[in-house]
Amino acid sequence: MAKRSDLMTKGPERAPHRALLRADGLTDWELERPIIGIANSFNEIIPGHMHLDKLVDAVKAGVYAAGGTPLVFNTIGVCDGIAMNHVGMKYSLPSRELIADSLEIMATSHPFDGLVLMASCDKIIPGMLIAAARLNIPSIFLSGGPMLPGKIHGKDTGLDKVFEAVGRFSSGKMTQEELDYYECTACPGAGSCSGMFTANTMNNLSEALGMSLPFNGSAPAVFAERIWLAKQTGYQSVALVNHNITPRDIMTPEAFYNAIAADMALGGSTNTALHIPAIAYYAEVDLTLKDFGNLTEKIPHLTSMAPAGPHHVVDLFHAGGIPAIMAELLKSNLIHAEPMTVCGKPISEMLSDIHAGIKDVSVIRSTDRPVHKTGSLAILSGNLAPDGAIVKQAAVADEMLTHSGPARIFDSEDDAFQAIVDAKIQKGDVIVVRYEGPRGGPGMQEMLSPTSALAGMGMDKEVALITDGRFSGASRGAAIGHISPEAAAKGPLAALRDGDIIEIDIPRKSLNVRLSEDDIQKRISALPEFEPKIKTGYLARYAQMVSSADRGAVFPR
Repeated sequence: MAKRSDLMTKGPERAPHRALLRADGLTDWELERPIIGIANSFNEIIPGHMHLDKLVDAVKAGVYAAGGTPLVFNTIGVCDGIAMNHVGMKYSLPSRELIADSLEIMATSHPFDGLVLMASCDKIIPGMLIAAARLNIPSIFLSGGPMLPGKIHGKDTGLDKVFEAVGRFSSGKMTQEELDYYECTACPGAGSCSGMFTANTMNNLSEALGMSLPFNGSAPAVFAERIWLAKQTGYQSVALVNHNITPRDIMTPEAFYNAIAADMALGGSTNTALHIPAIAYYAEVDLTLKDFGNLTEKIPHLTSMAPAGPHHVVDLFHAGGIPAIMAELLKSNLIHAEPMTVCGKPISEMLSDIHAGIKDVSVIRSTDRPVHKTGSLAILSGNLAPDGAIVKQAAVADEMLTHSGPARIFDSEDDAFQAIVDAKIQKGDVIVVRYEGPRGGPGMQEMLSPTSALAGMGMDKEVALITDGRFSGASRGAAIGHISPEAAAKGPLAALRDGDIIEIDIPRKSLNVRLSEDDIQKRISALPEFEPKIKTGYLARYAQMVSSADRGAVFPR
């Protein structure tokens, strides 16, 4: 059977190609085998990626054991935590498309028979899955695994508590010495940050989507299970090639439904509402922000994970991981049984083979005893968000589920954060951060610093924050993001003025301002044309091409 790699290895006319591959050290028998490209995002900056140079050796061993030839190449990765609260965060979401483009370039210029995609964090994971959807050659994803939690005063903790500690320090509730203690204790080593933040949400959802092996999202970075997974992933990549199982065989509409259902059960990051629709878009599956809303009322929330709860991803692993959650949802007929997986089997058969089930009911609840009866995320709409907005309702205090208050308008995250730490925000205010959407930012910055400052100062139960930007998975409180259309596209958010009364009703899924439609349109008509904040370089090009958040902030296909 002809292989994709024959384009660079077969026939006398490919002698120059083979000469270069032989210069890499490849032998006759290696050139005859399926060639597996390993897309590794190792760097020494991101804790979730700093060990991928070691993990890749296990993947290569698995590829060789299965009769394939592994070839490694690299791509970029941004650490959202380090990029947070400065201009670097503008580049985080845009890096997703750049990563996808780089994989497309590498896997087309060098026609691999299959791909192993290695990443741990935030935008790098969906960037690789987008590339898999676009290329549609046999592909499998491997995470570097979650970080273990740190210990502060005997309690498990993570990076989110350091951000919140900054808020307590700013308000005089914490000393410099205490802040230093948090800084040096919260992140003990390799892995993606220990709570159910964006990185670990996407790593776990890769399983639910069918694109990675069981426990890919929860086996910790430093456990032996992570090495086992890496070897098995390499091995399975060759099986996918031999059976010609491609990403679009796996990433079907039903598989995306399953991923969203798992997201609701997990209590995952709001950023999934950007990444899942984007992956679907490039897989030519029609999915938008409002489709998440269709599952909010149907899927129960089964875990209580940091930042909203006491557990961390290592606890999820010991409790049975995503397989346990999927088995529980399947038992209640809340997910589809038939979608194919990278195991080469439908998800129901895969779950049966590994005897998936809940091992600790204090971490993963049954569907008849959930943490919440409805999903962790809520999609809001109204005259402020005609195309939708999102909130992690599982992380909102009960007293803030409904709230109305005067708007405090800021046209940048930096200005809003400074007002918070300078104690210029009053109880009951609704902080509005606009012109931070995909186009307006540009790049749709995460706003962990202002939300963490509010939480650290004890104001997360008194103040709401709404934005056309987005939030880290570590954010908590009444933080409503992805408001679409964004202000830069002359969405209703652009019409707001200080003092306008904002009405938030999360149980009723509504977000409104006390203005008539006529008043909103008159104000918008009087606005000048949006002036881009960045006029040169990658972000300037990105702003010209990117869609709104409700479509996943994607480029034209």
